[in-house]
Amino acid sequence: MNFAKRAATSLGARRSKTAALLAIFLVICTLLLGGFLLQAAAARQEADAQRSIGVDVTVRKEGLTQALADRLGGAGPVHRYNVEIRVRADAQGFAPLTPKVPEPGGAAAGQRTTGALAFNGVRDSDMLLPFSYGSTKIVAGRGITPEDAGGDVAVIEQRLADENHLKVGDTVRVRSADGARTTTSVTVVGIFQDPTRDPTMWTPPHELPGNTVYVPTATAQKFAAGAVTVSEAVFKIGSPDGARQLHAEAERLLGKGGFEFRVNDKAYKDQVLPIQRVGTFAGLIVWVIALAGALILGLIVTLQIRERRTELGVLLAMGEKKWKLIGQHAVEVVAVALPAVALAALAGSLAGQPAGEAFLGHQDAGPVVAARAPGTGIAPPAVRVGPADVGKVAGIALGISLVSTVMPGIGILRLHPRSILTDGD
Repeated sequence: MNFAKRAATSLGARRSKTAALLAIFLVICTLLLGGFLLQAAAARQEADAQRSIGVDVTVRKEGLTQALADRLGGAGPVHRYNVEIRVRADAQGFAPLTPKVPEPGGAAAGQRTTGALAFNGVRDSDMLLPFSYGSTKIVAGRGITPEDAGGDVAVIEQRLADENHLKVGDTVRVRSADGARTTTSVTVVGIFQDPTRDPTMWTPPHELPGNTVYVPTATAQKFAAGAVTVSEAVFKIGSPDGARQLHAEAERLLGKGGFEFRVNDKAYKDQVLPIQRVGTFAGLIVWVIALAGALILGLIVTLQIRERRTELGVLLAMGEKKWKLIGQHAVEVVAVALPAVALAALAGSLAGQPAGEAFLGHQDAGPVVAARAPGTGIAPPAVRVGPADVGKVAGIALGISLVSTVMPGIGILRLHPRSILTDGD
């Protein structure tokens, strides 16, 4: 009888110990697979978090032009960016809001003031802090997007819309506040709600929250007198490493030390770093389980070899080669390991998703992201059992099988039939 058939016979004759060995292997393979699945889920969720949260970098410089801001926006680490230009303009054919109290020692309330509308030229209104944090909300239509660069569109405040009975799709005329009196027709594409209340004291009309209008930067430039500079530019990048790359590019374009470079990575740290720690923990689990599994199974096989010394001695006395005895134990362990891998894969497909959500599913509940981007939190992790994961578990399981049988089997190579049969138990 060859050693493979003897291994099958031995497993059948020692059912209770075979079942115990299978249970131990199943636990080891399940934990290994769980570690790999958790690593993969953490990596996917980290990538999603970097895209949805990222790191905000604000650049300010006296004389910063949109051309320079656009060149910075084209840098490698930048996912999206926004520039902001502030100008004042006058309404034509509709009435801006006026202060409810008269100006101290000045004109009566309600008197027309030049430049009553505060025009904010932006590239991407969703990146403005009031919109990204959710304090200011679009209540009708949409915001300003990069695709609006070539069009004259506007997003107005709800109080201004209510005062003039304006709605999405209406067209209004706006003229510059300087002597040139440039007039442009803009189409209302959105209405937003600013929670800031009207001031109780006299305030210039252009500082009233209801007189704020968002338009594309090209539209704002039509109402500006002279050269237009960017008040600030905000860039969204994936990680703090990208911020260092962007700073180097800003130094190249803007000169060293001549600009303000502020990094806001609080949301990134609050949300992404915990995910990275989970991934590191999962990798540690894999190593610990692999080493502990090899040690535990090695001890079990060693004990089994000691219990079967008589069997080994008889086989050696009959002329069986020592490497075949080691091969028999290896086949026995491998024959138990492969079903354990299959059962672990089944368990992973059934319990992997709930386990992944238990570790990673609450990462989108942080107050920073909840306030920052309502409705766009980190998606729950997708835990999938793939062939690659099962293959890695099978490879480690087979490696554990070989280590746990070859190492104790070295003792067999050093023994002789007579010493095995004559030694006491």
